[in-house]
Amino acid sequence: MAEPAADNPVTPAVCPTLCDLLAAHATPIDACLGVPGLPQSATGQATLFTGINAPHYMGRHVEGFPGPTLRALIAQRNLLLDLHQAERRVRFANGYFTDSVEELRARRFNSVTTTAALTCPESFCLREHLLANQAVSHDITRASLRTRGYTGPLVLPQEAAEHLVQITLAHDFTLFEFFLTDLAGHSRDFAEAVKTLALLDAFLGPVRAMAAEQEILLVLTSDHGNIERMDLHSHTTNPVPLIAIGPEADSMRRGATSLLDVTPRLEKLLS
Repeated sequence: MAEPAADNPVTPAVCPTLCDLLAAHATPIDACLGVPGLPQSATGQATLFTGINAPHYMGRHVEGFPGPTLRALIAQRNLLLDLHQAERRVRFANGYFTDSVEELRARRFNSVTTTAALTCPESFCLREHLLANQAVSHDITRASLRTRGYTGPLVLPQEAAEHLVQITLAHDFTLFEFFLTDLAGHSRDFAEAVKTLALLDAFLGPVRAMAAEQEILLVLTSDHGNIERMDLHSHTTNPVPLIAIGPEADSMRRGATSLLDVTPRLEKLLS
């Protein structure tokens, strides 16, 4: 979370829904976790999903994809696995344009989120789910899937929001990951950042409205700062927002101080 500045595209003119949530429903939480250096994706995401201080465990912030040590940590426990073992219905709503979980497992590199979901294969959404509108593409519209052979229609943000809410209504916990803001932040292309944030906001607005109608707890957070400083190619040390709105939102946010608090609070609410 950062103050408005000339190089900060996170403004009400670009993303009004997100800015309203940041102003009224967000608690700033620390992503540095007492470890020198800039927060990075692998250890930040591992912390979010395990509730363990992954940078401290590794002795440093680790970028990109998790290596063997982090993968082993995630395999021992993570939010999706813990909830599944507690007999909660969990879904990782991002649709993979592939036909089997084994294809994903065979990849040389997987993100922390994919690695966590692989411990709970039932949570995955695959090609069949995307084609049946029972999953959401990581880019919301499915445009990026064209290069992978997708020939179906593109999806409007409003439609993708409806798909996500329908998935959520059928499960106890649903996760959707949007990482294009990170890519836009690294690009240092202000126009690209504005375009990406506007897309996210067009999706987030109807998600928020429908979640309120259905009394769904909506939680948003990030593993590090980035897009709020377009003058930098790197991540930032800024606190990240823990946004919660809906039932038990106060319990989710109250007293939270770092990425370490996210998974334990979600698990407590779903216990």
